Amino acid sequence: MEEPFVIIEPKGPKVPFILSVPHCGTAFPEELKDAFIADKMAQPDDTDWYVHDLYNFASELGITIIHARYSRWVIDLNRDPESKPLYNDGRIITALTTTTDFFGNPIYLSEAHHPDQHEVERRLKHYYWPYINKVQELLEDRKREFGKVILWDAHSIRHFVPTIRKEIFPDMILGTNDGQSADQKLIDITLNALRKSARQVNYNDPFKGGFITRNFGNPKNNVHALQLEMNKILYMDDEELNFNTERANEIRLYLKDAFKQLIAAIES
Repeated sequence: MEEPFVIIEPKGPKVPFILSVPHCGTAFPEELKDAFIADKMAQPDDTDWYVHDLYNFASELGITIIHARYSRWVIDLNRDPESKPLYNDGRIITALTTTTDFFGNPIYLSEAHHPDQHEVERRLKHYYWPYINKVQELLEDRKREFGKVILWDAHSIRHFVPTIRKEIFPDMILGTNDGQSADQKLIDITLNALRKSARQVNYNDPFKGGFITRNFGNPKNNVHALQLEMNKILYMDDEELNFNTERANEIRLYLKDAFKQLIAAIES
């Protein structure tokens, strides 16, 4: 069975920095292709389109990238494995094995195709835990070599999703589980670097980081996790369908600057 993740090795000397992109996958395993609505499966909504391409500079900085192969509709790699909710404020957040998209539209052909508990366990085993365990392995390797490590969990979202937020999303949202997942110095470096872009950069509002950030971030143990949620129109066209190289290159300048400063800080 093909691994449910892709690893992009660093092009230069390794640094204590891992980049995770859990929601960019668009593939569906063969055994599930008859369960989903064909049109939706061909263009799975809620995908963090091209985020792994946006961060294509990271490997040149010595960063190892891990990104998802399969769609989050197969199983969501940034949700609690026991489906514990990340937020309790009434917003719609799709579940570990969601049956709808962000707008509440069905994604399966019928309710008969919805995953039961046995199927959820199977997907956890084959698609979820291999990704989570590989992130853990990468973090442990870097921490063993350098004594400390940064995990950056990269995401993007439509600029307007009324089922989650009644207003348009900020340009960027840095999440650290209310400051619990990373050292304040690293948080400040990141916020300052991103805000040089003159874009609106929120902190822990409306997103505080998902399961990956909350699970792995442990600054007392020298593992620092940061999640960046990004408005898709910062690097895609206005219809949020196609990659826009000009926009991407502009925002890459600030992301790259943030990464360089974080690497310098973590290696000092």
